[in-house]
Amino acid sequence: MNVKRSLEVTHGATMIEPTLAVSTSLSDGEKPATAVDSDKPYPTEEEFATLPKVPGHIPWTSWTVAVVEFAERFSYYGTTAVFVNFIQRPLPIGSSTGAGKIVQKSGALGMGQRASTGLVMFNSFWSYVTPLGGAYVADQYLGRYLTIQYSIAFALVGHCILIISAIPPIIVKPNAAIGVFAVGLVIMGLGTGGFKSNISPLIAEQYKDERPYVRTNKHGKKEIVDPAVTTARIYIYFYLLINVGSLTGSLAMVYAEHYVGFWLSYLLPTIVFCMCPAILFVCKKYYTHAPPTGSVMGKAAKLIGLAFKGKWSINPATTLKNFKHPDFWERVKPSNIAPADRPTWMTFDDAWVDEVRRGLLACKVFLWYPLYWLAYNQMTGNLVSQANTMTLGGVPNDVINNLNPIFIIIVIPIMDFLIYPGLRKAGINFTPIKKISFGFFLSSLAMVSATVTQHYIYKLSPCGTDINARQANNEDCAAPFTVWIQVFPYGLIGLSEVMASITKLEYAYTKAPKNMRSTVQAIALLTSAISSALSQALVGLSEDPLLVWNYGSVAVVALFGGIGFWLTFRRADRDEDRLNNLKASNWEGTTDSDVESSADAGTKTAAVKTEEKSAL
Repeated sequence: MNVKRSLEVTHGATMIEPTLAVSTSLSDGEKPATAVDSDKPYPTEEEFATLPKVPGHIPWTSWTVAVVEFAERFSYYGTTAVFVNFIQRPLPIGSSTGAGKIVQKSGALGMGQRASTGLVMFNSFWSYVTPLGGAYVADQYLGRYLTIQYSIAFALVGHCILIISAIPPIIVKPNAAIGVFAVGLVIMGLGTGGFKSNISPLIAEQYKDERPYVRTNKHGKKEIVDPAVTTARIYIYFYLLINVGSLTGSLAMVYAEHYVGFWLSYLLPTIVFCMCPAILFVCKKYYTHAPPTGSVMGKAAKLIGLAFKGKWSINPATTLKNFKHPDFWERVKPSNIAPADRPTWMTFDDAWVDEVRRGLLACKVFLWYPLYWLAYNQMTGNLVSQANTMTLGGVPNDVINNLNPIFIIIVIPIMDFLIYPGLRKAGINFTPIKKISFGFFLSSLAMVSATVTQHYIYKLSPCGTDINARQANNEDCAAPFTVWIQVFPYGLIGLSEVMASITKLEYAYTKAPKNMRSTVQAIALLTSAISSALSQALVGLSEDPLLVWNYGSVAVVALFGGIGFWLTFRRADRDEDRLNNLKASNWEGTTDSDVESSADAGTKTAAVKTEEKSAL
């Protein structure tokens, strides 16, 4: 066993908090972590330090999953794009469909901006809580593929109920329409959640190479094909397709709302959504399928509980010191527990302990995201309403937010073909932590621009700070400057998404244990739900004359969130490669007998431990 080779992934990096010991205890017949195909040699320490890292080839099956995501996002964003007007504004005079024909402003329920903001935030909250259930079902029982198909069925039912809420006999009765609408919202959210937590891991796991290797390019120069870089590229284009779906769905449905009615804005996305199960069914036999893994989540919880057992103290300093002790995780590895003392549920190997530990690091990173999403959430409610208080020039107010996906669609190819390769060639390691931090600061700038815009709306509007109420009485209160000034908040949020949101998908996939990828992805998505709950606290600011305070407070929160995130994880950059190249666990989680021997064999082999600075 070449122990030195198996530890070369550290690259001499300074340890971070948390750091992970690379377990090299091998089971009988188990290959070292660096054993790879001779045609794909594992990089040496020097090669890791000197050679550029490049992405591998994206398989065609990943592209089909991306198309499925496009169709789902077309349907989701196409539907939700009209929620603000559907809830906030009343039916136009003489209309039974909600269409204002541009001459009037489209609407349906007439419940006001506070109600529309609250319901839009609830929809966002619900859609990002339900992924936890979808992840649990996928990882424990059904696997990702079947869970996605069942989730699509739920979402289709929800879409159909939304159509019913907008048909002429129902929409003219606001009390009935809001009840039907709410039921559709809840059922659609169930399906959306189960879909989202599983589609992201499905697209990345179609790429087969799990370890980096050295190759010679067409120019005769050596380079490292890095799975982490490949995963980042897969998610870049995954996110591109998300925004193509968002853009086309939103634009088409907004015009359907204004010229035909809300029923068409809900019907067309439902039809497009039907593409999803069809594509998945046709391509099923070509996909790499991760099987359900039984009691993995329960064992992870028990492992974490065992690690924390006896480490708590009434003195917080002592507790923190205990958590950072180098032996914190080593002592709960199977090879370090005598067989007679080992819990019956401990049927995994040492490497899986390292993977769970790395997954916890990812969850610590995600804890900061609710502060980021506070700024993002302004796009789906308040910024749409803000557009309605400026000079529209014949453009529907809920079209302007499409500046966000347009900006993302333009920026992503520039980043992939120019910026990121240029940084790699220059030897600049633009790590996930740097990207996320940069995303926070950009989102703060976006809210600063929205704050300034709102200030001048109040200053220049003929209705002063009472715009929305007087507009409801058909007064012309538009501020005398173009709505296209919103390119600044929407564009800056878009750029921040390329930095922070895409990186979140990548980080959740690369840091999660292989048999818990849906679960960690769901935890990452949960941060959006937490942010939506926090946004409810700001609903009181979502009306005149408090909107300047609304945008300004979110800008400050995002700024301090970015500073806090960077200060917490700034040293993690140095450990990124080692985290991505931990020895893979042999434990699949499907049966206990397959790994009992692996855990026992670990006690027969000397465990090689790397030095640690901290345990969490």
